[in-house]
Amino acid sequence: MNRREFVGGAATAAALLGSRSAWAAEEHNIARVGLQLYTVRGEMKKDFEGTIAKVAQTGYKEVEFAGYFDHTPQQVRAILEKNGLTSPACHIAYNVLGDKWPGVLEAAHVVGHKYVVCPWIDDDIRKRPEGWKEAADTFNRAAEASKKAGIQFAYHNHNFEFIKIDGKYAYDILLESTDAHLVQMEMDLCWMTIAGQDPLKYFAKYPGRFPLVHVKDVSKVPTSADGSPVAIDNVTVGMVAVGSGVIDFKRIFAKASLAGIRHYFVEDDEPKSAFAEIAASYQYLAKLKF
Repeated sequence: MNRREFVGGAATAAALLGSRSAWAAEEHNIARVGLQLYTVRGEMKKDFEGTIAKVAQTGYKEVEFAGYFDHTPQQVRAILEKNGLTSPACHIAYNVLGDKWPGVLEAAHVVGHKYVVCPWIDDDIRKRPEGWKEAADTFNRAAEASKKAGIQFAYHNHNFEFIKIDGKYAYDILLESTDAHLVQMEMDLCWMTIAGQDPLKYFAKYPGRFPLVHVKDVSKVPTSADGSPVAIDNVTVGMVAVGSGVIDFKRIFAKASLAGIRHYFVEDDEPKSAFAEIAASYQYLAKLKF
């Protein structure tokens, strides 16, 4: 079922039967669970094609790349098609948003990406007084070019966006300083939680701005020494298989239409057993109703 479409039959049945149980037909699920391949990067280095095949065998229908591991875009596309996968999105480095950008967009077209996502703003930029606004300007320029090429630009957050600059979170500076039609967001639900932020508040404040989400879980939300949320780099967190931690995904995904979510990518930054964890995460998300 396409999760952006409501099934009209449920409302009709409810009216006819007068039963609250009829609304169960309104429940949604994730039709195509995706995986950010950074989760299996160690395995990708050893066996690129075999790892992608195993991801598909686990049940995943979509993948998000974080590098092609010396494969050409044409080779990547062929491997995806062989395994019945699509790749709606990829991650690219901030430093390719200049002269290298046209080549990135051309490769994205070949592979079949609809989104190109910048997942990181370098430390030296973030530490400059106007660094976040500079990054927003860079995103707007890159996104204007990608839009003309038929590809949507997006930015993926960590937790360091939740430091305050002149009384405002850096994440809000990015959202307010970029064109909403040009620059969308891939919300990392785990890093949002670690930073003490409620995704639903951002969905309500910036509706439709979040077509992509990273779905990962944590066994315990870490805090700073004073008990406050953690908004710094390199924090150690106990990431676990999705559904086995403390994040309430059902609550978050119930507002998927408001957020504009179209793609859900499982990720674990430091998996103890990558294939076991992605299998457990898939099983949880494939059954989740919201």
